[in-house]
Amino acid sequence: MSFKKYRQYPIVENMNRRWPNNTISKAPIYCSVDLRDGNQALVNPLTVKQKIEYFNQLVKMGFKNIEVSYPSASDTDFNFTRKLIEENLVPDDVFIQVLIPAKKEWIKKSVEAMIGVKKGIFHLYNPTNEFQKKVVFQKSDEEIIAMAVEGMKYLKELTKDFEGEIIYEYTPESFSQTNLDFAVKICNEVIKVVNPNTKNKMIINLPNTLEACMPNIYADRIEWMCNNLNNRESLIVSVHPHNDRGTAIASAEMAILAGANRVEGTLFGNGERAGNLDLITFAFNIYSQGINPDLNLTFIDKVKDFFEKTTNIKTHIRHPYVGEMIFTAFSGGHQDAIKKGMDFYRTEDCKEWNVPYLLIDPKDINRDYEKVIRINSQSGKGGVSFIISEFFGVKMTKEEEIEFGKVIKKISDEKKQELTQKEIIELYKIKF
Repeated sequence: MSFKKYRQYPIVENMNRRWPNNTISKAPIYCSVDLRDGNQALVNPLTVKQKIEYFNQLVKMGFKNIEVSYPSASDTDFNFTRKLIEENLVPDDVFIQVLIPAKKEWIKKSVEAMIGVKKGIFHLYNPTNEFQKKVVFQKSDEEIIAMAVEGMKYLKELTKDFEGEIIYEYTPESFSQTNLDFAVKICNEVIKVVNPNTKNKMIINLPNTLEACMPNIYADRIEWMCNNLNNRESLIVSVHPHNDRGTAIASAEMAILAGANRVEGTLFGNGERAGNLDLITFAFNIYSQGINPDLNLTFIDKVKDFFEKTTNIKTHIRHPYVGEMIFTAFSGGHQDAIKKGMDFYRTEDCKEWNVPYLLIDPKDINRDYEKVIRINSQSGKGGVSFIISEFFGVKMTKEEEIEFGKVIKKISDEKKQELTQKEIIELYKIKF
């Protein structure tokens, strides 16, 4: 393997970082980009009908910022945006967002798509890293800055008579590969054009478009930007982590510690290459720390079923919080600890959840305890006892637990497969 052809991602020099001492105390603003970033990653992009159904699902979950389209990219995206607005399908408290490349003809097309919007976010972007500046666009730093500045001026001019509530968003699209001095320079020039204030804020979005650094370095970059952006109190700093290194969730959490106010991502992390930030796991992580996630997660299994049906993407059985087997324990030691923890939680009427090996109570997402403990040859007496007490209503003595545990282990080992709850109960009836 030619590892020497790769270079280590640069750290932020002379960083007096404060974020490691911070804590997350409330949920950030969520922006779902499923209908744009997620959709463009599908083998078969969503139809307008599917997009409407998906949009309604996101609204039901409580998303208030939803990036709905890239209107200049396709007629489907343009027509979907018009349908949402013309048929009044957007709730009054929801902002719909469109992605706009910094080219005049595409800005114009995108603004046309949003005519009549009640609450709209116009998300302007252009690439900013060294390779794209020199090789793709063959432009100087000044020309790249002019592209963003002139694009935002044109966007403001076209939207000046909009009656709805408008928010402008700017993204240095390749922020993760952009020199920080240049990133802050171009952002500050665009901020100057928008001239936001504390009542009418703008969004500066700082993506890990390609996740190439460790989460702590991403957090350093976000804190550095927050410290050096002009008019910070009038900005919503947003992050858009991709998952190329498999650490998008950690990057997002650390970015919030570093000062970000908003996260862009998708349900279950769908997106190009290794995907986007998984907003479901991110929100559940907050929930598991005793913080209101500000999303309705109570019907998450229905959301998963809808997602799989609509996108034709299966959710992994070990997917955090939602996977089919994420609450399941086969190990005897784990099962014994879970059983004792559950017994204590119930008998002591505990107010705080603290059951071994279960980060959250399965009941919180309408899962019963049937799949928590499953029995095979790796299981022990504690797991078998749990099955009998939980689903047959009989509390076994310690001697019975030991004796019956051996019976079940022997049968499961001989069959070389898992025993079902029904089989275990029937065997118990025969034995006792």
